[in-house]
Amino acid sequence: MGRSRGTLAARSGASPLPGPAGESQPDPTNRPIDTKRFHAMSTAARPTLAAEHREITGKAVSRLRKAGKLPAVVYGPGIESSNVTVDTHEFELLRRHTGPNTLVDLSVDGKKAKPVLINSVQVHPVDRRPVHIDLFLVQMTTELTVDVPLVAVGESVAITQLGGTLLHLTESVKVKALPDHLPQSIEYSIESLVDFDASVHVRDLTIPGDVTLLNDLDDVVAKVQAPRVAEEEPVVAEVGEGAPADEAGSDSGSGSGDNSGDSSEG
Repeated sequence: MGRSRGTLAARSGASPLPGPAGESQPDPTNRPIDTKRFHAMSTAARPTLAAEHREITGKAVSRLRKAGKLPAVVYGPGIESSNVTVDTHEFELLRRHTGPNTLVDLSVDGKKAKPVLINSVQVHPVDRRPVHIDLFLVQMTTELTVDVPLVAVGESVAITQLGGTLLHLTESVKVKALPDHLPQSIEYSIESLVDFDASVHVRDLTIPGDVTLLNDLDDVVAKVQAPRVAEEEPVVAEVGEGAPADEAGSDSGSGSGDNSGDSSEG
């Protein structure tokens, strides 16, 4: 099965925490939280997902999929992993309308909803439909380290007027933030790319004040590559075997004329 991995990642330099089936889970960094930075997100603003506890495991879960149920596992720090199912159609609708770091309120068997992040999604190798998901149960007062995709906006003169091609050298950055402050994406302008020597660096990104950027500030995010110019082949005059051959041809013609003249005289 293919696996579409989520954006949860272990912090650089730290050992990844084991998730279900060997999956890495987010890096929850236990450190004092600045209450000025903590603004609880209303649970009404978060999408919801209903789940049911399941006892069926192994190859038998194929019956669940045929019945429109998607197998999943819920895990997190300090809790025992639990097997659940969600409605496949509802989950696909959820994925279409949420970002990679969106908190989802998960209710199992109708109990009180708890916030989770979709850590990874296994997909079928042919039809690309989800066949299994991992849901990470978060603690709202513990920061997480995740990858956030970068999105280029605006226009570059080096592209529109000089015919260059935009190169996305860094497609995502690693950040640390509280679960309800995780960015879905970070936009950056390419208007400063006015020639082929200009670059956008990580230090040029606008990062929210409640988010900590972990990448090297000197990393190049994007630049414009100059268009390839086809080399013109030098024009070479077409000749036979060279000048001597031409001269030989001329001599041959002259000789023929001389012989004709000799013949007439005889």
